[in-house]
Amino acid sequence: MDLQEVLGLYEPELRIIEDRIKELFKSNVSPIPLVGEHLIESGGKRLRPLLLILSAEIAGYKGDVRLTLAGIIESIHNASLLHDDVIDGAEVRRGKLPAHSIWGNQVVILVGDFLYSNALRFAVMQKNQKIMEALSEATTRMTEGEILQLTKIGDPDITEEEYLNIISAKTGALISAACRIGAILGSLPEDKENALSRFGMKTGIAFQIADDILDYMADEGKLGKRLGKDLREGKITLPIIYLLKTAADTEVGEVKGIIKDGFKKDDLKRILEFFRKHNVIELSFKKAHHLISDAKAELAIFSDSPAKEALFAVADHMLFRGK
Repeated sequence: MDLQEVLGLYEPELRIIEDRIKELFKSNVSPIPLVGEHLIESGGKRLRPLLLILSAEIAGYKGDVRLTLAGIIESIHNASLLHDDVIDGAEVRRGKLPAHSIWGNQVVILVGDFLYSNALRFAVMQKNQKIMEALSEATTRMTEGEILQLTKIGDPDITEEEYLNIISAKTGALISAACRIGAILGSLPEDKENALSRFGMKTGIAFQIADDILDYMADEGKLGKRLGKDLREGKITLPIIYLLKTAADTEVGEVKGIIKDGFKKDDLKRILEFFRKHNVIELSFKKAHHLISDAKAELAIFSDSPAKEALFAVADHMLFRGK
């Protein structure tokens, strides 16, 4: 089973989730639904909602609430994208102009705030304390991760541990929450709930590492952003961290100079030469591959089933989507 098969099997549910996402942008204040329409039309595979409904299914739950909560999870993700694009000064989002380029930073930040609060308001309506705790913890960690990342902008001395802390908060936390919520809906025992949560966290971290690798090796048209965008913004991700660990002293000095002096015309070409010389992309991919293997091992506690196979397929896609 691959991702396209999974998406085909769950297309009816994903269509309903899309409608639930649109409901969260409803407002009489016109910029809010307009920004929402722009963001929704930008696309995305809705992996977080898909993981929630698959986790609910492996937990034996198929009620309508899972679709509402899946829409809430994706809306929280969308709110984070609105904020991130403003913080990063992004020039493109999935091949389109980002919302802040059309409506301005102030409006888009406030629409993001509206979406966060409205998503949590809809979650409160479900009257499930454990679900609220999962969502509140995830949104708190996402904000912490964004702030931690800002403190490390342009810092060539960032450690691998610090980088993993950033991406576990920014990306892993919400994916982990999506899987945990599925388990909560199915009233699974604590060991299985925690196993699904860990599956989500490890898969989410691997997903972000893969995304950071793609920033240096993908087709720009398919990626929907310029190659080397992270380094241009001063974000030191795993490929650069590994390069600084493995390169010769003179090369390390050159790379640190590129980081500290600001990105120039031929700097990306030079960085890619170093990557090839020191097998940095392969090392980074190996780390992501180990995380996906560990994530799958977390689900050994569950019997084999179509839902488990589908979860594995989504995990594999997160790893191999750029290859």
